[in-house]
Amino acid sequence: MPDTNPPPTPDRPAPSPVWETGDVPGEARTPGSRRLWAAGLLAVAVFSTSAIAISVLGNTSGSPSPRRAQDAAVALGDPDVPDFSLPPSPVAASSGKSGLTSGKASPATKADSPSPGAAGHTAGAEPAAHASKPSAAKPPKSTPSAIRSSVRSVNYPDRYWHISGDYVKLDPIGSAPARRDATFRVVKGLAKATCYSFATADGSYLRHRNFLLRDEPDDGSSLFRQDATFCPRPSSYFGAIMLESVNYPGRFLRHQSFRLKLDPYQADDLYRADSAFRLVDGLA
Repeated sequence: MPDTNPPPTPDRPAPSPVWETGDVPGEARTPGSRRLWAAGLLAVAVFSTSAIAISVLGNTSGSPSPRRAQDAAVALGDPDVPDFSLPPSPVAASSGKSGLTSGKASPATKADSPSPGAAGHTAGAEPAAHASKPSAAKPPKSTPSAIRSSVRSVNYPDRYWHISGDYVKLDPIGSAPARRDATFRVVKGLAKATCYSFATADGSYLRHRNFLLRDEPDDGSSLFRQDATFCPRPSSYFGAIMLESVNYPGRFLRHQSFRLKLDPYQADDLYRADSAFRLVDGLA
């Protein structure tokens, strides 16, 4: 019986699936088309990835802009972060009105008192009182350190101003009554607040009359107030002062024969020593 089986075919490799080669059965493939197709897919993937990255970086950048950082800080209630969107506010003037302020004082401004000599005071406000400064060149410790003070001579340091009868003399002090009569209250000048007046224990004042220093009660006159006012001036002796009459400028209190009197200034050592005094703590 003749053999009807077909002759064996030579061994051929099995065809690759279409998803591996990209070939469609029955269609002719242009040489190199597979590489072009792969390059196109890669370009699309790169473009998509770049677009996504740009979008993400624009919304969630690791270094936020000043405005974005400020918005976040404000949302969290951080008071120390400045507002970058606005220029700094101008400093308000301490007094008066300007184009930068509304003209209405804040509560803190209302409580503040205007400084002496400052421009723009409120209408009707009283000027501040001048500080009690006897002189720009006032030596140290010339102002009495206590309410009750005594006046000691520089060239006779064991002698003090002392009321003896109606006059003031330079005496050594020993007894209790003498200490009382050598102690005064140094107050603001009756005729000039930057100067001194010397009140006694009985309420009288030291005043000059006929150029001699006396103890007399205040009669309320303008002349009395001027006669009882003396302005401290610097002395050539450390810690001491000279006392000039307010109504006789150029005349200073000095002791002569141990009596206190007003005498015109003399440029000699004896006058400077006789007119130099130190205000010390009261003896009584």
